[in-house]
Amino acid sequence: MHRSSELSLSVSIDEGSARWRAGAWRIVLALLMVAAGPLTAHAAEKPLPAWNDGVARRAIVQFVESATRAGGPGFVPSAERIATFDNDGTLWSEQPMYFQLAFAIARVQALAPAHPEWKTLEPFKTLLAGDVKGALAQGQPAVLKMVMATHAGMTTQEFAQAVQAWASTAKHPRTGRLYTEMVYQPMIELLAYLRANGFKTYIVSGGGVEFMRPWVEKAYGIPPEQVIGSRGGSKFELRADGPVLVKEAKVEFIDDGPGKPVAIEQLIGRRPVVAFGNSDGDQQMLEWTAAGSGLRLLGIVHHTDGEREWAYDRASPIGKLDQALQEAEAKGWMVVDMKKDWKRIYPFQKLE
Repeated sequence: MHRSSELSLSVSIDEGSARWRAGAWRIVLALLMVAAGPLTAHAAEKPLPAWNDGVARRAIVQFVESATRAGGPGFVPSAERIATFDNDGTLWSEQPMYFQLAFAIARVQALAPAHPEWKTLEPFKTLLAGDVKGALAQGQPAVLKMVMATHAGMTTQEFAQAVQAWASTAKHPRTGRLYTEMVYQPMIELLAYLRANGFKTYIVSGGGVEFMRPWVEKAYGIPPEQVIGSRGGSKFELRADGPVLVKEAKVEFIDDGPGKPVAIEQLIGRRPVVAFGNSDGDQQMLEWTAAGSGLRLLGIVHHTDGEREWAYDRASPIGKLDQALQEAEAKGWMVVDMKKDWKRIYPFQKLE
């Protein structure tokens, strides 16, 4: 696959700093040339050990060093150190189907005895006959029916418990590992590295916010209040044993594509200075981040490793990466080549 060979660090500076704008690339390139020298024992102990020592890793380190150097031209005040990350395909795998959909399918099978009408109602009929591919082939309306039927009608606490039970037992069909083990070791290191340098890390995902919140803190170190996602409706009920929130069978907000910048503005209230995604659904979030003033770091995780993970982009029905890849290459955003840039993909894999 073609990828940009240009520096993957996106820099923009306030209008009053014209002199910096003129020389920014020369300064950053010179610094990277110094960083590209032979690794010393001290350098080998630096952060991001699961990353190969290439342009991507060096650009990340240079960005963080510049952003945290008080008095430097790229300094970012602590309050403005906001970093947003997509989840599916960016922080964990998303093949052969989105993992939340795997959860919904498991819930259909578990709840089927209480719903005899599903025996004749699509897509449940096809799904319960064991034809997952046929059920999914019925398209987005069918998927939405499955999600609504399995996510609604219970309290938010009951739903969180169902998610936790699934996450602690369900295993990926290819690796045999828990889905929550299918997280990317290099990205976990990146999240930790940013937080160690004063950045606040958020998930901004098209996945359901209530599906993610029960497990992401353990997996990524991101607390539930820093998780933004698609959400369904809920209502308050006062029951005999106390007040509850009950999930409803309706969609309130889809946190994908242009919805991501909207959610960021509404729920964070600050424009990020770091943003990572992996698909066209993340393009607007990266555009919104890039449009701010000052130092910026934009990243696209490109799935290029068909042996250790999956290789896909423009033609994939899941995690399609086409327009965002073109824009990344045109504007000099970082394109992380999983095969070349990562020593290992998952925590359970040995270092290559």
